[in-house]
Amino acid sequence: MARPIVRWGAALGLGALWWWAVLRLAFVPGAGVLEGAVAAGGWGLSLLPVHCVPRARAAGALAAGRWRAAWRVTTASPPRRSDAGSGPS
Repeated sequence: MARPIVRWGAALGLGALWWWAVLRLAFVPGAGVLEGAVAAGGWGLSLLPVHCVPRARAAGALAAGRWRAAWRVTTASPPRRSDAGSGPS
């Protein structure tokens, strides 16, 4: 029971801190680096959960141990010749 209360308290406290920083930046002429850092940091953290997914659900992610096989395929390709595609000689 204590964990959800702590989570909600932390979320509300950090949200209030972020809004305080944003409002100070918008309305107080003397706002500075501290408010800007808090506002930018909160905005950056708000983007994080959107882009992070577990590896098993990530599109195009390789399973454990498959990186070596995938790398072998890309490095085993024959090198391109400098005259490839230049037409008849």
